[in-house]
Amino acid sequence: MNIVHLKYAVEIARTKSISKAAENLYMAQPNLSRAVKELEEALGITIFKRTSKGITVTPEGEEFLRYAKRIISQVEEVEAIYQNGKKPKQRFSVSVPRASYIAKAFTEFSKNISTEQPADIFYKETNSMRTINNIIKEDYNLGIIRYQSAFEKYFVSMFREKKLTHEIINEFSYVLLVSKNSPLALCEKIEPSDLSDFIEISHADPYVPSLPMIDVKRAELSESVDKHIFVFERGSQFDLLEKVPTTFMWVSPIPEELLEKYNLVQLKCEGNGKIYKDVLVYRNGYKLSELDKMFIDEVCKARKNVLEN
Repeated sequence: MNIVHLKYAVEIARTKSISKAAENLYMAQPNLSRAVKELEEALGITIFKRTSKGITVTPEGEEFLRYAKRIISQVEEVEAIYQNGKKPKQRFSVSVPRASYIAKAFTEFSKNISTEQPADIFYKETNSMRTINNIIKEDYNLGIIRYQSAFEKYFVSMFREKKLTHEIINEFSYVLLVSKNSPLALCEKIEPSDLSDFIEISHADPYVPSLPMIDVKRAELSESVDKHIFVFERGSQFDLLEKVPTTFMWVSPIPEELLEKYNLVQLKCEGNGKIYKDVLVYRNGYKLSELDKMFIDEVCKARKNVLEN
């Protein structure tokens, strides 16, 4: 086995076709097939399953390809450093929920990225299940998972099954986010029933493993509200809240500067007993980099500032 064989396997997995991979690698298809067969025999595993519909990756192959991609990336980085005289590249990747205090932490973290070295920085906002998949596939090194405490056993079970280290970094109840011009902003006390005439803005892709989506939405949406707008992008959510006074949204506590920027206020609602947790996750055995530690520190600072306000 050598680095070339690893590249062959990764290209076949990417294209899902030996013929297409051979074309991209500028080699004859029989030679590529023979090389892959030799690789499988040397490892004692089957990487690819060949069917009438094409190539699929076996579970053993998935595990092997994760290692192969990591090795190729490291080799390419070493070559770039020593052959081309380049400085080591700064690498950071995190997959997170759509949370304003985390976004603020990322902004503060980004101020400390050196401009004297190459850098690949990835920040993805998505739901919990996609974050877990991103970590497992090693597309991202860090993740922050948000879930309602009622679903904790499902997530803890998944962390154990997927061999993920996890650590709670925040625990909170949602607050109501509304426009300063909303009738709700004038209320001294808000009950869940007061929301019935308003439109709830919600994330469009909640997910809890082992539960039907209808049950997840029922648990996450307001029981007394029958009008909903489902939106993926956080900027659009804030824009709606600011310009449509009849809307509201359940959110984790928001930094004061964002409230001022979008002319919003956050309010407590009586009877809102749901507790949420934001949990840091990464693969078992993964060693946190200096950039990872820097980001985590900024998240903890942002959380503290929001809670104090």
